[in-house]
Amino acid sequence: MDPKRKEANFPDEHFVTVFKDSGDLQVLGNLYKNYMPLVYGVCLKYFKNPEQSQDAVMQIFEQLIHKLRNHEVKNFKSWLYVLTRNFCLMELRKSKKVTIVNIEDTFVESDALLHHDDSDTKENRLLLMEACLETLVEEQQQTLKLFYLEQRCYTEVADRTGYELKKVKSYIQNGKRNLKICIEKSSE
Repeated sequence: MDPKRKEANFPDEHFVTVFKDSGDLQVLGNLYKNYMPLVYGVCLKYFKNPEQSQDAVMQIFEQLIHKLRNHEVKNFKSWLYVLTRNFCLMELRKSKKVTIVNIEDTFVESDALLHHDDSDTKENRLLLMEACLETLVEEQQQTLKLFYLEQRCYTEVADRTGYELKKVKSYIQNGKRNLKICIEKSSE
């Protein structure tokens, strides 16, 4: 623990406030230093790779600089844990975007290449979905685009839009349902 901090015996939230007011990275760095083992442990639990976890500790500090300015933090340790967990989950989600191509799909004789209607049908479905998306109310459009197209988590959608987390979940659920209804009506 930082000796200055121990003498002052201030809660973490005091240092968060000092950082928000002054922008002094040393204050934030001293606070974060106390929690680096916790952050590293959480990252190691998710990544199971020491080097990747060490990199993540530094990337989370960079995110912390920006996110602390926009969030009201009541319990720094809990908030940091959630931030760390969300960071790890998003990184794992990104890494799973690797496309695996079945070798049978690459042959010239494959069904997908013999039937051009399939691509036209997919194109038509995408156009229909895009048109139906435009019929939704703004909140549903915005949250669906962020959640599905940009693959943001609920908290990131809430951060970006300014909507409450419960509202974000509701907009996504209702938007999905309304999108499905619109597509089914248009397909008939």
